[in-house]
Amino acid sequence: MAAFFRWLRGKFVVIAGLLTLAYLLLPNVVVTVFSFNKPKGRFNYAWQDFSLDAWKDPCGVADMCGSLSLSLQIAAWATIGATLLGTMIAFALVRYRFRARGAVSSLIFLPMAMPEVVMAASLLTLFLNMGAQLGFWTILIAHIMFCLSFVVTAVKARVMSMDPRLEQAAQDLYAGPVQTFVRVTLPIAAPGIAAGALLAFALSFDDFIITNFNAGSTVTFPMFVWGSAQRGTPVQINVIGTAMFLVAVLLVLGGMIISKRRNKQAR
Repeated sequence: MAAFFRWLRGKFVVIAGLLTLAYLLLPNVVVTVFSFNKPKGRFNYAWQDFSLDAWKDPCGVADMCGSLSLSLQIAAWATIGATLLGTMIAFALVRYRFRARGAVSSLIFLPMAMPEVVMAASLLTLFLNMGAQLGFWTILIAHIMFCLSFVVTAVKARVMSMDPRLEQAAQDLYAGPVQTFVRVTLPIAAPGIAAGALLAFALSFDDFIITNFNAGSTVTFPMFVWGSAQRGTPVQINVIGTAMFLVAVLLVLGGMIISKRRNKQAR
């Protein structure tokens, strides 16, 4: 018994990590399994029969693929906007000294601590007072606004860890400001920028609360799922969720493989 407890104490961190990973992946496993289900009623909550019908026709539910396409468009544009603005803000906060710099940093990070419903109601009030028509553009503006803080956080952490002597060495070798930025600064900051962009895309695509307040009659994929859950959950929703999960896993694995190859080449 004492030997078992010694073994458990030595492997505790590994076991806890594996259990945590299993806990996090369990919902994805359930979604994947039920994407092959053929429910007899409107709700896909109980296993009935194995079927590939939903995979053969993922757009078989009316308006589902349209809402999915809209969510992907909004997420893509929100990612581009938030990444560009967030990268410039991060460099400005790290590299330059100006009045109210601390206040600006606090305001940038405020949306991360603020409840989404507060931001959603505030943006809705702003849009209504401006006379803006709720729809695609109001959703896009709202998504860029709340994704901005996450991009700034990721990029700022990377920029703060950069060694300024590398840029100084490039300038000593007669590289201009543009050359130094493109060939030295940007490649070093690229991992932080990529992390911020991926985070912004995931947050934008997945958002429901802020979107629901500022969408008007526009229906994104999370709103479609929420509406479907009240009158019947089609299996195709599980198919889309599984496909998105597999794409994310492939991207992560691809990034790990590329990183390992680069490390080997560097050695």
